[in-house]
Amino acid sequence: MIDKNFLKSVALQYGFELTNSMADSFDTYASLLTEWNEKINLTAITEPKEICIKHFVDSLLLLKSVDLPEGASLIDVGTGAGFPSIPCAIYKSDLNITLLDSLNKRITFLNELTRMLGINAECIHARAEDAGRETDLREQFNIATARAVAHLRELSEYCLPFVKVGGYFVALKGSDIETELDEAKPAISKMGGKIERVEKFKLPDDMGRSVVVIKKISQTPTKYPRITAKIKKEPIK
Repeated sequence: MIDKNFLKSVALQYGFELTNSMADSFDTYASLLTEWNEKINLTAITEPKEICIKHFVDSLLLLKSVDLPEGASLIDVGTGAGFPSIPCAIYKSDLNITLLDSLNKRITFLNELTRMLGINAECIHARAEDAGRETDLREQFNIATARAVAHLRELSEYCLPFVKVGGYFVALKGSDIETELDEAKPAISKMGGKIERVEKFKLPDDMGRSVVVIKKISQTPTKYPRITAKIKKEPIK
């Protein structure tokens, strides 16, 4: 499916030395992704080299931006086809990942994918605003992450409730992030977070990427997250 040597070469440019076994896992991932994409909408990116760059290497940038402890727990909110968490788990096999998505068809795909890859992951069908209020998920994770098109202001309300105090919310975003960061600061603060740093990268196709690292410094007030309609109608300013 993919050119494994190409993937290994590109990953190495960013400091990721992929073993043959890891490359095989990424190849299986790409094959299953394109196969299932014909049945359900998982990705608009289907060309093998683009999958390598825009899905796999892009996802691994999370690991360049935050130092994850051994056996860290990570929840991927609105994970879709498993990005960025599954590429990270392929590279760092001690990660304990939870995959959260509101579409059950995607969860079915993720269950099959993680089974084929031998990744021990919990796949949960739920909306983020509901799951973030569940006691067995709320403030239980070292890391929450999202690689989503939603505004960072809304993502913070969805994601920071899952993070333990002292942990991180890591958002993978595009290059033009400054205005969005300023607009999101009140929501981040209200959720108990503080922007620690923003890491900037360029993918081999010259696409700019930003990884926003937000530290959880205090507990999220119990009234959050609100329902989606309220989040959209009354954004925190």
